[in-house]
Amino acid sequence: MKIVLVHNTYQQPGGEDAVFEQEQQMLLHAGHQVITYCRSNWDVDSYSGIRRIGLAKRTIWASDTRQEFLQLLRREKPDVVHVHNTFVMISPSIYSACCEAMVPVVQTLHNYRLLCPAATFFRDGKVCEECMEGSLWQGVKHACYHNSHSATAIVALMLATHRLRDTWKREISCFVALSEFARNKFVQGGLPQEKIFVKPNFVYPDPGARTGDGDYALFVGRLSPEKGVNTVLAAWKLLPLSIPIVIIGGGPDQEQLKAEAASSGLTNIHFKGQMPREQTLAAINKARFVVISSEWYETFCMAIAEAFACSTPVICSRMGVMEELVSDGRTGLHFTPSDPDDLALKVQWAWTHPEETRAMGNTARAEYEAKYTAKTNYPQLIEIYQRAVQGLART
Repeated sequence: MKIVLVHNTYQQPGGEDAVFEQEQQMLLHAGHQVITYCRSNWDVDSYSGIRRIGLAKRTIWASDTRQEFLQLLRREKPDVVHVHNTFVMISPSIYSACCEAMVPVVQTLHNYRLLCPAATFFRDGKVCEECMEGSLWQGVKHACYHNSHSATAIVALMLATHRLRDTWKREISCFVALSEFARNKFVQGGLPQEKIFVKPNFVYPDPGARTGDGDYALFVGRLSPEKGVNTVLAAWKLLPLSIPIVIIGGGPDQEQLKAEAASSGLTNIHFKGQMPREQTLAAINKARFVVISSEWYETFCMAIAEAFACSTPVICSRMGVMEELVSDGRTGLHFTPSDPDDLALKVQWAWTHPEETRAMGNTARAEYEAKYTAKTNYPQLIEIYQRAVQGLART
């Protein structure tokens, strides 16, 4: 097949960027012809003064991108377009170009942007679904996107405009949800359930199973409120024994968290900042277990799949997709979200029961081999592409 992959990268690299790269490599390795169309949100910094007004407009509809993309489609004549992210610089205008060129579109739902201006269903330290249950303008009232009423209003207007145009339902052939939990949320939010297919992310290349029991705990993720790192620090204050934990990731809360750890005398917490993916996987491979303390509805959680690939068990919040991916007592342990006492109990148990923890890691590795390899993922992706092509052919 000839496939066009579309992605608008963020200023801070994240899981979506890694998934885009991995799927591209998987498709190339399988012999497909892959064309990439990418923009970066770093381009936003070049907009100042009067051009900022134009930036607000292009968030909703970027005419130059639409024309450029339409020319690409007419020149390359791909079988399918697979979109990962259009926010901000690409914009949803490319769906219209695909429709005009009669090329089917597959859209991966990496986050909840189509239902929530902030894309997270998270506000003021807790889950919030007001924009899905009521009006998008709830998000504007609370300044949910970048803590800005005006910026949130632009995102809300983009969503409202394309809901009015019926863009998501008319111009997208198939959606990829990364978990059953996420699929259910998008159906609840009004996307056509017959078009949403569950295909998880995967880990490629295989980092290999760990050989020892690991000598530290590990947190991997963005250091921001929805990730619950404050709960991790609070739990570590309660532990009766000194357990080292390595924290990998950057974000807006990084300096505040480092200062809190230092003021509390938590010398066993080691902040490593953002690290390349290869180094992160190496750190997971040497950890006793990985802690996932998220307090929002993750759509998938790559850190869980990566831990499973390394045969490292996961201690995670008992909510949403984390509860779906991690089997309590088999591939890891659950704790009550935002509850440092419960997390401390689970961490202490896992640390002092290496034999049981090792067994959970072995089961986690088997889970990876059954669900999260490129070999198991590839046929799922191709089947979705074929459904998109067949669906367009029937219209």
